[in-house]
Amino acid sequence: MSPHSAGPAQPGSARLERRIGPIQATAINMTQMCGIGPFVTIPAMVATMGGPQAVFGWLVGALLAMADGLVWAELGAAMPGAGGTYVYLREAFQYRTGRLMPFLFAWTAMLFIPLIMSTGVIGLVSYLGYLVPGVVDASGQATVLGHAIGIGVVALVVLLLYRKIAEIGRMTTVFFVVMLVSAVAVIVAAYAHFHADLAFGYPAGAFALGGPFWTGLGAGLVIAIYDYLGYNTSAYLGAEVRDPGRTLPRSIGLAILGIMVLYLLLQLGVLGAVPWQEVAKSSSVASLVVERSWGVAAARVLTVFIVVTAFASVFAGLLGGSRVPYEAARDRLFLPWFGRLHPRLHFPHVALLAMGVITAIGSLFPLQAVISMLTAVFVIVQSVAQVVALIVLRRRQPDLVRPYRQWLYPLPCLVALAGWAYVYVSSGGQQILLSLGWLVLGVLAFLVWARVERTWPFGVREVRESFRTGATPEPV
Repeated sequence: MSPHSAGPAQPGSARLERRIGPIQATAINMTQMCGIGPFVTIPAMVATMGGPQAVFGWLVGALLAMADGLVWAELGAAMPGAGGTYVYLREAFQYRTGRLMPFLFAWTAMLFIPLIMSTGVIGLVSYLGYLVPGVVDASGQATVLGHAIGIGVVALVVLLLYRKIAEIGRMTTVFFVVMLVSAVAVIVAAYAHFHADLAFGYPAGAFALGGPFWTGLGAGLVIAIYDYLGYNTSAYLGAEVRDPGRTLPRSIGLAILGIMVLYLLLQLGVLGAVPWQEVAKSSSVASLVVERSWGVAAARVLTVFIVVTAFASVFAGLLGGSRVPYEAARDRLFLPWFGRLHPRLHFPHVALLAMGVITAIGSLFPLQAVISMLTAVFVIVQSVAQVVALIVLRRRQPDLVRPYRQWLYPLPCLVALAGWAYVYVSSGGQQILLSLGWLVLGVLAFLVWARVERTWPFGVREVRESFRTGATPEPV
């Protein structure tokens, strides 16, 4: 099989189309990364880290994102299939545990990917409250009307995704421009009234051992890495990317660097325009900054752009995430109808609908609770396991065609492992217990599924090296 194939061919079946180019791939990543994230989490980051020193939390988050991004870059370029991590875990861990790891990833992805999209919906409703009375209450939480609007937003996203991938690529580029305009407008407004004494007015002892920076770094890193999530979206669409060996590594690296610069400018600008104590208490800090600089009318216009940006992040996330259960179903690890492509538009419409429903449900919960839960859920099965997968594949499939090889290997892998372990521990005891409980349920579900399918551990362990060319199948 060609190293660029998306999976085993099925005679007479529809195939995913490679129509996403490098500009669209980078735009998809950056749109998903930025979205509503910084506009709703800057106050939380400042409050958690106790002052303007919160800006260094973004730098630590960028370091972890880049180390992990280099893992995605090598795996995505070598195995550009639909589903991203699902494909990488399937290929790496099949030798010892059969289909357990890819099954667990699909199991957790059906929860954490929609939860990420739910945060976008929650943020959208929060900023909409600046424009429409009755959408949020005095504490910034969504009202019944706000929840209804959030569910309607999810329905609209799903409706817009009912089209060919080439049309979606063009729409994503437009959304990217709107996102960029929103962020740049806030930055310009902030620096129009920038005060260095506010931006760099660190509290006494801020960086001392036991000070607010170190005590808040763990929880701050959870927030920061949430804001950087999305640099891997193009890898989930690997089977629909042109020249993936070059496009995927570049789209990942450029997206991380671009968003890092954007976040630093945004964070510094906000802290230089508004005292950090006010920032920490604001529920729509971007609107507040623009209102202080240019007035209420400009703030309302900017808020509309931010709402569109939030919508765009949900759009990009459901686009990529819906490919995970699709690929799992093609491997007979999920219910078969998840593997169906729309007969005319050629996209996994059943998977899209299922994730849309979970996104709508997640949007009914508070933002901080959703962020903590989704972080704890994805770290073990996606982040940590994927780093291990790269190491395993280097040993198991040394002749695998790798258009991109990780720089300074294995240093980025070690940095990523240490960073993800710290994030997991910092996510909170309740979230850790819930994530472990979800994994236990996943293992039990896998055992039931394996028994029905008569596969490992109840049958022969099948080894299928889908992306390796000229290889002799290993004995099982």
